[in-house]
Amino acid sequence: MANQQFVEKAACTEQQRLLEECEKALGTLNEHRAEFCEFRFVERKAGEELLRLQAKYARAYTVLQNHERNCSVCQLACRVEGT
Repeated sequence: MANQQFVEKAACTEQQRLLEECEKALGTLNEHRAEFCEFRFVERKAGEELLRLQAKYARAYTVLQNHERNCSVCQLACRVEGT
């Protein structure tokens, strides 16, 4: 899986933890989305659950981005890799 390879390339332990958290949140969101689509749930509760999971992923992704922007170890690794 491409995400797992990206996790292995984390510059610092905090970044790796945040990547794993972000990946887990996205995986959960995708699983529930697929499940709801498969069974065609149209209840309000199902929609609210998807929105909650989407928000959880968005928060995790934002925390990861902020970390990468503010962490000197991650910034150094990014410069070394040339990205």
